[in-house]
Amino acid sequence: MKTFDLTPLYRNSVGFDHLASILNNAMRSDVGSSYPPYNIEVLGENKYAITLSVAGFEQSELDINIEKNILTVRGKKENREEKQFLHQGIANRSFERKFNLADHVEVKGADLTNGLLTVSLVREIPEAMKPRTINIGTGSAMAIESRSQDSANQSVAAADQKIA
Repeated sequence: MKTFDLTPLYRNSVGFDHLASILNNAMRSDVGSSYPPYNIEVLGENKYAITLSVAGFEQSELDINIEKNILTVRGKKENREEKQFLHQGIANRSFERKFNLADHVEVKGADLTNGLLTVSLVREIPEAMKPRTINIGTGSAMAIESRSQDSANQSVAAADQKIA
């Protein structure tokens, strides 16, 4: 397996240390596994949907779990009566599919319709994380404030001397 040097990516970024582990896991994952097929859809600026083709699975045979920004969808087929096939083109096996989610992406729900499992996702960025404009002050405003405080202090000192 070929390794990649990700050092150039870190020159202009802070806090993306987990990027290397995500890339490493993606390269290690079973590339040949394509079951079940899925789509990732962009529905809006911050709305997404993952749709998996789970024909033959019932709602009770599916499990959706999220832990540490990893969405895991599992399908476990219950053992049914054995059938003898001349040709079996419809997959009838258990699966596990994992998706890495970005920070602040939340699962809003899931729906099973016509053999398609759709998981709805929304990116909700907290107000503290949203871009904001920082006003740039000039040094003169601070100097004027400083001078007015010095003048007030001198006036108080002069009043104290007159009383004494």
